[in-house]
Amino acid sequence: MSKGKVLLVALLIAVAVSGVAIYFCNKAVNEASGGKLYSDPKAIPYNKVGLLLGTSKLLADGRDNPYYVHRITATVQLIKEGKIKYVIVSGDNSRKNYNEPEEMRDDLIKQGVDSTVIYLDYAGFRTFDSMVRLREIFSQDSCTIISQEFHNERALYIASREGISAIGFNAADVKARYGGEHFREKFARVKVFLDYMFGKKPKFLGQKVAIPA
Repeated sequence: MSKGKVLLVALLIAVAVSGVAIYFCNKAVNEASGGKLYSDPKAIPYNKVGLLLGTSKLLADGRDNPYYVHRITATVQLIKEGKIKYVIVSGDNSRKNYNEPEEMRDDLIKQGVDSTVIYLDYAGFRTFDSMVRLREIFSQDSCTIISQEFHNERALYIASREGISAIGFNAADVKARYGGEHFREKFARVKVFLDYMFGKKPKFLGQKVAIPA
């Protein structure tokens, strides 16, 4: 067999293996979220703490990021309905002049949320980090995760692996032209399995933060 044919066969095998991995990882994540997702703030059960997963406020072209806007709206809904008492805002603060937790806190306050019920997690660089830090730093073993449905599904899978009793509140999703997030999500789910396979740990842990009863 020529070198070209060997490379082609190797490529086809790699593609097939990748496809199988994506299928089974996505299937496991979807199954882990069964019965744990809600879209109606009146129907969702109460949890003391909500975990708002961070994202950038602006798109690359400077427009408002609709994922961000919808997550803020969803969090305000839960607080106004009395479905969560406190909210941990977990996001990326790894670069100068980029601070997801503080931006989200400020916008929650603008929407009428009391600043005293908001706690900031500056080291939520990835969903994996946010979920582990919820337990290790904020000492919570239950929560309501707030993000879009596809993101909540992955977070719920991680919660199940971490022994956290969690449900997800689905912020409104975004039109197809921003649908790259959905495509990347498939690979992010495979990454979760690799994280656990290789014993991945959060980038930072640090001192515990107490949340009142």
